[in-house]
Amino acid sequence: MADFLNLKGKRALITAGTKGTGAATVNVFRELGAQVLTTARTRPGDLSEDLFVEADLTTEEGTALVAEAARQRLGGVDVIVHMLGGSSAGGGGFSALTDDDWHKELSINLFPAVRLDRLLVPDMVARRSGVVVHVTSIQRVLPLPESTTAYAAAKAALSTYSKAMSKEVSPKGVRVVRVSPGWIETEASVHLAERLAKQAGTDLEGGKKLIMDGLGGIPLGRPAKPEEVANLIAFLASGRAASITGTEYAIDGGTVPTA
Repeated sequence: MADFLNLKGKRALITAGTKGTGAATVNVFRELGAQVLTTARTRPGDLSEDLFVEADLTTEEGTALVAEAARQRLGGVDVIVHMLGGSSAGGGGFSALTDDDWHKELSINLFPAVRLDRLLVPDMVARRSGVVVHVTSIQRVLPLPESTTAYAAAKAALSTYSKAMSKEVSPKGVRVVRVSPGWIETEASVHLAERLAKQAGTDLEGGKKLIMDGLGGIPLGRPAKPEEVANLIAFLASGRAASITGTEYAIDGGTVPTA
């Protein structure tokens, strides 16, 4: 891979980089020669303090702390990968969602990117160089109304914000792209499949099929692997994608039925 992609000398900030797809992206960037700083609420024991910032990015204080750490430890950033996201809202459809549910979904899926970009991208613009990757979700166009309405709406807001930002800063040398995953086979999603399998009296593969059926099917026949999503992000952040900006790339095994 290093023969084709090269991130040597690049300074990257990757949020939520201690688990799942975030951790896979950190690993790929480092393999390709990038200097990477990542962040989460809790530092795992196997990660050096020099490479990690413990912060809550759902708060203004947390984003300010991370931005300052990026300046102090890396001297600025060339690439930002906004990996942080998730959903904690329960089921029950739109009428079950409280104001607190909505605030939580926006606080984790939209505002961290908005705040970090506001703090760090102006320096990229001043240098006329940089890449911003916003990780959205296919649920912005394929929401699950029973359980992910607020999450899907927050990701749709992130996608629209990203497009608007790309129009503003691309003429100034900063590329902004979106990566839109479908179901990714992370440790958390495997646990979900195991739980569904137990409830349905089937095995792990049966549990995975239940999830795929709930999404309307995955033509590829399996979820994406974290490393596959990380590879796409690395390509888009590299010089190989130098003319790509303002676009969104789905990596969903064909789940979304239209282009």
